[in-house]
Amino acid sequence: MAIFITDECINCGACEPECPNNAIYEASDDWKYSDGTSLSGSLDFLGRKTIDADIDQEAISDEFYYIVPDKCTECKGFHEEPQCAAVCPVDCCIPDEENTETEKELLQKQKLLHPV
Repeated sequence: MAIFITDECINCGACEPECPNNAIYEASDDWKYSDGTSLSGSLDFLGRKTIDADIDQEAISDEFYYIVPDKCTECKGFHEEPQCAAVCPVDCCIPDEENTETEKELLQKQKLLHPV
């Protein structure tokens, strides 16, 4: 499952540079699948949908930092635990119950975002 930033976020920004997938964005910032990944152009995203990795996507939150579920791998393939949660001073980075994925699915996503 992806990690979610709750409304308890104090907008300190500690989480953003820790994300190996560049899945964390500041409030109101648009995002792209290609930001910080190897994705580019039009492609099949894990058999779920077709995306254009270079097109701006609308911000998920306009009040506090947010995590893009499609780019979050809970740091699988990089670290033992989600780095955003490890550095958050107010413990507002929690599992997102609405976006559940198995470890196998998270690792598959990690390989799509960052092929060897």
